[in-house]
Amino acid sequence: MRWTVLVPLRSLPSAKSRLASTVASDLFEDLVTAIRADTLAAVHAAGPVARVVVVGDRPADGVTLVQTRRGLNGALRDGADYARSRWPGEGVAALVGDLPAVRADEIAAALDAASAHPAAFVPDGPGTGTTLLTARPGCELEPLFGEGSAARHATVATRLDAGPGLRHDVDTADDLAAAARVGLGRHTRTVVDRDGALPRSG
Repeated sequence: MRWTVLVPLRSLPSAKSRLASTVASDLFEDLVTAIRADTLAAVHAAGPVARVVVVGDRPADGVTLVQTRRGLNGALRDGADYARSRWPGEGVAALVGDLPAVRADEIAAALDAASAHPAAFVPDGPGTGTTLLTARPGCELEPLFGEGSAARHATVATRLDAGPGLRHDVDTADDLAAAARVGLGRHTRTVVDRDGALPRSG
């Protein structure tokens, strides 16, 4: 099965406010940009992915669709409507944009597993949040992101196992340290290596 993957990205500097409070201010935007670049590189390289639709809150380079509904879930509903109207024969997946350690093979494996279920999701490392939500062709994507989203998604979708990179999203410096232990992508690694105060892997 082929997939259209929605990646919601809130514009800077308003995005990732929790991370902004835990890293140096002169590093924040470079770090967020690098994390997004690694996430997008991995999803573009995943075999089952037909295309990536970046949904943003305002026009910007790389944004495919500007949301009309409010919030993260609204953005994903806009993206799902957009994808279904254009590529109805493909699955639709929502992937968070802050996965600096994710690998293309992890995304591919999760999407392949998701193809066996009408809807599926991957929880984050602590098991309370969600990093990936999927819906097969003909099924509605039901985004219920926010604090405690894994429990809500479990009521409408099948929980999937996934590789560690796909489960390590980043909201704080501690999250970045955990992702670094898994292994950061090259863009994030470049920014981290530039500043000795940030965590190093291995």
